[in-house]
Amino acid sequence: MEIENKAIYFKRGYLLKNFELFHLRDKKNMQFEFHYHDFNKIIIFISGKVTYLIEGKAYQLKPWDILLVNSNEIHKPLIDAGETYERLVIWVNSSFLMNQDNGKNTLLTCFALATQRKMNLLRLTPELLPIIKNILSELEDTNINQEFGSRILKNSLFLQFIVYLNRISLGIENDKEQPDIQYDKTIARILHYVNENLSEDLSMDKLSSVFFLSKYYLMHKFKQHTGYTLHNYILQKRLIAANALIKEGKSLTTACTESGFSDYSNFLRAFKKMFGLSPKKHVQLLLEQEKINKHNGRNLVL
Repeated sequence: MEIENKAIYFKRGYLLKNFELFHLRDKKNMQFEFHYHDFNKIIIFISGKVTYLIEGKAYQLKPWDILLVNSNEIHKPLIDAGETYERLVIWVNSSFLMNQDNGKNTLLTCFALATQRKMNLLRLTPELLPIIKNILSELEDTNINQEFGSRILKNSLFLQFIVYLNRISLGIENDKEQPDIQYDKTIARILHYVNENLSEDLSMDKLSSVFFLSKYYLMHKFKQHTGYTLHNYILQKRLIAANALIKEGKSLTTACTESGFSDYSNFLRAFKKMFGLSPKKHVQLLLEQEKINKHNGRNLVL
């Protein structure tokens, strides 16, 4: 099973380690559905011919481009099977990075800026490329090494890598256009509006009125540029928001209303269809997982 297919399952699960690293090579016809994760993901593109779709933007990747995919961002790759697709994929546990925060340097800044700027791509300078390559090479070595201190070294190398990603992100000019990124400005505005107003009226009538577009044109244009029907996109985003609220400890009825569902029974059906569990059983799973995380935390301390 390919790792990207596994990732679809892990949207329902948990990343228990500080991070997971995968080095993948494929030369086959692979079709992926849009999906999301409960954790942040870093993709280091090495070779192939790939366009990565993230929240309405299409990134035409060059070797050693880096993509920062935030948790809950809907994405998928479009892959040319005629070339070998090689990449490093890192699943990132946000809690691990938050624990390194000293009040001045927040290692999740690069992900926050990617969301704020709606720009997931980092492109390395010729000066930084050999440094990043060396760190990643050493990180791969420690990933399979069981010698004394390998876990400490592994975490250290990963944190070095994250520090560099943050420095690159902070040095990006906000208004600089990248020629390898394709998106429609109207769709970008619609996506922003939807994500900022999930609890409000997002009916077709409302959106067509806000953006002065006919309903047919709006539906067609949205599907063309995102691969999603507008209805399904809004539904998924509301369910993702409800899931986040449940994780925060909100009641199911509160999660239902605050994520924009007007009918509780429809919310229950949609939630179970997406997550494979009823919200009540999902809460039980979260509580069980919290116990496991606490237990693992005690083991790390010991």
